[in-house]
Amino acid sequence: MTRYLVTRANLLVFGVLVAILALVGAVTWERLNASRAAREWSQHSYRVLAVTKDLAIALRDAERGQRGYLLTGRDEYLGPYNEARDRIGLLRGELQVLTVDNPSQQGRIRALAPIVQRKLEELAQTVQARRDGGPEAALRIVNTDVGRNDMREAEAVVASIMADEQRLLDERLAQNDARARWVRWMVVGGSALATLTLLWAARLLNQAWARSHRTEAEQRDLALRLRTTLDSLSQGVAVFGPDRKLASWNACFQVLLDLPKAMLRPNTTYGAFVEHTAEPGRPALESEDQIRHGSRNPREAITYERQGGDGHHLEIRRTPMPDGGFVLTVSDMTKRAQAEAVLREAQKMQAIGQLTGGIAHDFNNLLQVILGNLEFVRAKLDGDAKLQHRIERASWAAQRGATLTGQLLAFARKQPLAPAAIDLAATMPDLVPLLRRTLGEHMEVRYVETAGLWPAMADPAQLESAVLNLALNARDAMPGGGRLTIELGNKVLDEEYARHHAEVVPGDYAMVAVSDTGHGMTPEVMKRVFEPFFTTKPDGKGTGLGLAMVFGFVKQSGGHVKIYSEPGEGTTVKLYLPRAVGAAAAPGQRSGAPVELPRGSATVLVVEDEPAVREIACAILSDLGYRVLEAADGEEALRVFGANATSVELLLTDVVLPGKVRGRELAERVQAIRPEVRVVFMSGYTENSIVHHGRLDDGVHLIGKPFKREQLARKVAETLGTDPVPVAETGNVVALRPRPEA
Repeated sequence: MTRYLVTRANLLVFGVLVAILALVGAVTWERLNASRAAREWSQHSYRVLAVTKDLAIALRDAERGQRGYLLTGRDEYLGPYNEARDRIGLLRGELQVLTVDNPSQQGRIRALAPIVQRKLEELAQTVQARRDGGPEAALRIVNTDVGRNDMREAEAVVASIMADEQRLLDERLAQNDARARWVRWMVVGGSALATLTLLWAARLLNQAWARSHRTEAEQRDLALRLRTTLDSLSQGVAVFGPDRKLASWNACFQVLLDLPKAMLRPNTTYGAFVEHTAEPGRPALESEDQIRHGSRNPREAITYERQGGDGHHLEIRRTPMPDGGFVLTVSDMTKRAQAEAVLREAQKMQAIGQLTGGIAHDFNNLLQVILGNLEFVRAKLDGDAKLQHRIERASWAAQRGATLTGQLLAFARKQPLAPAAIDLAATMPDLVPLLRRTLGEHMEVRYVETAGLWPAMADPAQLESAVLNLALNARDAMPGGGRLTIELGNKVLDEEYARHHAEVVPGDYAMVAVSDTGHGMTPEVMKRVFEPFFTTKPDGKGTGLGLAMVFGFVKQSGGHVKIYSEPGEGTTVKLYLPRAVGAAAAPGQRSGAPVELPRGSATVLVVEDEPAVREIACAILSDLGYRVLEAADGEEALRVFGANATSVELLLTDVVLPGKVRGRELAERVQAIRPEVRVVFMSGYTENSIVHHGRLDDGVHLIGKPFKREQLARKVAETLGTDPVPVAETGNVVALRPRPEA
């Protein structure tokens, strides 16, 4: 016992020393990392200073080239002038990005932008005046001293930027030196602490003898606690000695293997358990021959599974012990097997969703080219009814393809939602007349609502589409006519309900129930009713995406769907939408009579990597009167914007662009230079940077592909802040006026 205590004390001392060294090393490593970070920040400051100096040099080079041209009138002086002018925009953008973490520097850069712009305009005016009116005309502009004053202001701002960055650099270098000194003192202190620890260890060794008796008592208490712990396990555990006889066990071992209590006593052989648990044709436990010869490595643990007659899944693990015995562990894996089945089903649905998203992007681009060109040609045709009819049929087919893609995205829960508080009592009654016209006179439509309805938080357009899908399914279930009932109500799904429906979050919900008196569904059909492409309709009568779309929309909105149906008794589908709390519910508004397409004269920069999609978008905007610039990727778009920065009013860009600059980053960089530029994103697949958890970021304008000519015209006009006002209409021309402020 004394030797054991001495060994234990030595190990304790060694452990303490290792801990001290680890602590010193960890702190030292942390300080070194901090020093490395400080050096990186210093390099960052050097970079900011270099770019600022380059900007000042570029301004002087531009002025120098302008002066050479004014004095000589020779065009070779315009080469350095133009090169310096182009570099100024790029350097300003780079400086804006480098100082994004420094609000004061950002303010100086924003103050510098108009000064530089005025200076460049003054340089351009003098060059143009020299070209058109000779040296005298240019001299008159120069003598106003406007350019000199702007240059002085610009140099003053640049000097303040460099001074502030130099101050930051000096502070960071000083911090780095302080950290280095701190590391040296830490090493010295750690060495001193290790020495004190050795002295303390010597005292511990002397105390080890006195604690030996107390340690033996603690070991007995520990054995008792281990016994209690073993009995509390939900797994069955049995220990067999080298002679294959039972040495120890817990109560769960008896329960899981359904053993008689009389069998559980010391010295019961392992073979007795094998015989008792054996089933016809298959033993539950390994035989002794399998234990003896079945494993190549006698020290390796063996795990196998068995399924009992009562349907329970058991996992049995045999772990060898150094003395030749083994520990037998029995676990009830029934719940895990059920969870794995649920997981496999979820993975199957996820795979379908990923496939859907991949197809949607390319397919929507193709549909955009088809639909956009058809819309463009239809607007140009006059008087030829047959061609108009053909184009309308082709447009309908393309739009049908877009609808199917949208339904797939809805099922996969990858559609962009714009949830808002909906006043169901004001929205649903407007939908009833539409349902009566759609379903036909042989269908009776009833509407029932409860007083004091809660507002629902969902996307209004998607909710209307979901109710319409349910109504059409109900019509197909009642070919001879029947009654369709739309019921609204308030429901509280409590903890008890949530325990039986794992995906439900307890809380308040607004309910929309759609019931029919049709032929109903069998239990087998109900199990598959939400699967995509599953349908009981004949070929050509349905895609099987309607209910899948409804299910995906409600789940993506944070709600719950429940179906009640019996053969011959009809079907009820209940949509539980989250209650909108703290938001004013806006009544649903249907669009009025169609107006002419809004036109405009603003300059729009179109960025799209697919040439055919870019071509039709540019053609539509040009036909509507807009001045259109185009680019195939983010880098090209930045170059085009740099050359037309003062005229571009709206950026229309695809979200997914090739290269380093994606759509979201492009918009941020453009608005960093000119915050007043409006942005509209295009996307055929919403798994991207502007949609989070299926919902659009605040303030983001998105138009989904494929879009119609009318949709693009209205989205651009809406984003630019103009509304169509039918005054002085001539053909397709409608005057635009600014939308009044709210």
